[in-house]
Amino acid sequence: MSSYSATAYFDLDGTLLDASSEKTLTAELSKKRPWRIPLGATMWVLGTLGNLLRGRSFYDATRNRGHFTLASWSDLEALSQDLIKNKLLQKVTPEAKKCLEWHREQGHRLVLISATIAPMAEAMGEALGMDQSYGCGPENRTGRLSGSERGWSVPRRKGKVPIVKQDAGNNGHNLSDCYAYGNTMADSWFMRITGNPIAVNPEGSLKRYAKENSWKIVSWKI
Repeated sequence: MSSYSATAYFDLDGTLLDASSEKTLTAELSKKRPWRIPLGATMWVLGTLGNLLRGRSFYDATRNRGHFTLASWSDLEALSQDLIKNKLLQKVTPEAKKCLEWHREQGHRLVLISATIAPMAEAMGEALGMDQSYGCGPENRTGRLSGSERGWSVPRRKGKVPIVKQDAGNNGHNLSDCYAYGNTMADSWFMRITGNPIAVNPEGSLKRYAKENSWKIVSWKI
């Protein structure tokens, strides 16, 4: 059982981070390996079409990992560390940093749960002093990516819900005592199972939903 009184769950891109961590990683990988641009674009399109044919929603279909096809996990880990140190930490808003510190002062556990690729989520979680980080990826990360998410943990949309439930249960926390921060309607699935959902820089649909359900709304921008 955890010694913390509750857990605060945070989305990353658009919430703690005023940027897209995975787009930044993809751009840097393409800059270092220009031959990846046509390959990644082609595999992403094929992955999107394949997902649509399997009946997945357009949102999920377009969020495939075709753009990382043939990239090595070790390269993604090294690039993530470098980008966080030299670029992305500067995109963590002052309000986000104050919020993290407030939760620490309250004796809360801090958890990052993001649909970004696992090496980036884990490296960012470490840089921010998170107690646990969840990102997209398989348990065994060796070799090169195929572009498929088969066998991966994918904390995206409703996929965040079982992870949050299991995490809270493993730490003996009642979700009604926990906090959840997100910026899109896709995040609302895990936010609504906690007792303290906070909409950060909410997009139109989440902003409406937050107002209808009397959620707290905050603006965190660089």
